[in-house]
Formats: sequence, structure tokens, C-alpha cells
Amino acid sequence: MNQRIIELFDRFTHGAMGRRAFLDRLAVLAGGTAAAQTLLSVLENDYAIAQTIPADDSRLRTERMTFEADGTRLEGYLAVPADDGPHPGVVVIHENRGLNPHIEDVTRRLAVAGFAALAPDFLSPEGGTPDDPDKARDMIGELDGEAVVAWARAAVAALRARQETTQAIGAMGFCWGGGVVGRLAAAEPGLQAAVVYYGRQPEAQAVASIEAPLLLHYAGLDERINAGIPAFEKALKDHGKTYELHVYEGVNHAFNNDTNAARYDKEAAETAWQRTTAFLHEHLES
Repeated sequence: MNQRIIELFDRFTHGAMGRRAFLDRLAVLAGGTAAAQTLLSVLENDYAIAQTIPADDSRLRTERMTFEADGTRLEGYLAVPADDGPHPGVVVIHENRGLNPHIEDVTRRLAVAGFAALAPDFLSPEGGTPDDPDKARDMIGELDGEAVVAWARAAVAALRARQETTQAIGAMGFCWGGGVVGRLAAAEPGLQAAVVYYGRQPEAQAVASIEAPLLLHYAGLDERINAGIPAFEKALKDHGKTYELHVYEGVNHAFNNDTNAARYDKEAAETAWQRTTAFLHEHLES
């Protein structure tokens, strides 16, 4: 697909333009309204194919759980291995489309890999993630950043308190959620591992507070996010932090999202996932 179309969609999905302006510009690039509508079906997530691990898979158990952060009630999706455990825990932080079927599937994948995984719905204080992904994006954009970090810290505490988990808790996040994980790592001294998929980097001055080892996945074509890598990596080195950084050349932002035909890259996603599970096992089971 034309990279200009991918970049246009990225601007739209991250709030730089409204749907009408996006569709008008897409029609110009695609060569007409009909062609734009055809492309739209490839650009947008197809949650009908989100379930790679069925919710009733015998290897795991799932449930909806609630927890509180300073009086705010949040909900989340929990997936744990079917055996008695306990297992290391991982908080999964969603993209700017909220807690959707794809993120629930990622949570189940972690459970199959041997982790107790909790995916909080950061829109639950506002009634929960809506079916309309554009509305979810707009709602995410209105959240208070400090409150989000506090909610993420509460999710870590809630997962640690579960009988299915050990005291070892990590976090991983995608896109918007990757940015949250970076800020969570700076704010939560009890976090023992952090995995970021193409998320915005925390401010350089916050890096000194990071104690968890980091695994950082970036997409080679993702100029918007990658612009922050040099300053972030310099701060990590200056403060002697433990991290692994991988840039997957020739792939786009959201390359892990297998419900998005335009941006998903199977090879990069599988390599990143293997690195992620190995990293989490290493740092949460040591």
C-alpha cells in the first residue's frame, strides 16, 4: 500500500484530523470515493479476526474484574493459566482505541505463555470502551495524564493482590498504551519489567526514576514516534538503565496488530513477541 496512505491514516488515528478530512484526503490519494471506501476496510481494524486464542480455551481462565484507584472504579479483563499457579503478572495497556477484542486476545496470549494478565479498560470510568473506535480515540484524548498513571499503578497493585499471581509484576503497552507504560515505569518502583510497543517516550528527566528493565519495540517507518528515540536512549544510557531497543525496519506503527491488514507485519510481530515473552520470563521469574 502507498506509504502516504498509511501515514495519512496514522495522522487520523492519532487525532491530527477528523474523519471527514481524512476521508476527503484519502479519496484524493486513492483516486476516488469508491476506491477510498475499499481502502478503508483494509486500513481499519477487523475485530472479526481478533480471536487467535478463544476465550474458552482450556489452557486458561478469564473474567471481568474491578479495582479502585483513589476512589475511581475501573474494570479490566483478566486471563490466567488454568493451573493453580501462582504465575508472574503482566498489566496490558491498550492502544488509543480502548479495551477492544484485539487487546483481549493479546491478554489471552500472555496467559497461554504462562502469565496472569490484566488488561484494564482506561475508559471504564467514563462508561467503558465504546463500539465506535473514533469515539474511543476522542475519549482517550480527554483523559488526564496523571490520573492515567495512577490508574495504571492501581492495576499493578490489583494484579499483585490476586491469588493467581506472584509478587513479580510487569507491564506492556501498545501505541498510547506504550507511552503509558513508559510513564508507569518512571512512577512505579515496584514494577519489575516493562515492554513498550511503539509508544511515545517519557520525558528525559523522568528516566532517572525508572527501575524496571525495559524492552522497547519500534517500527522503522514510524517517524512520528521514532523522533523521540535519540533523546530517550541518551537518557537511558546517561542514567545506566537496563534496556533492549529494537527497530524493525520497513514496518509501520502498529505492526503487531493482526486485525489491521494494512499495518500488520507477521515476521516483525512474531519476532517481537518471542523477544517479549522471553524478556518477561527472564525478569519476572528470576
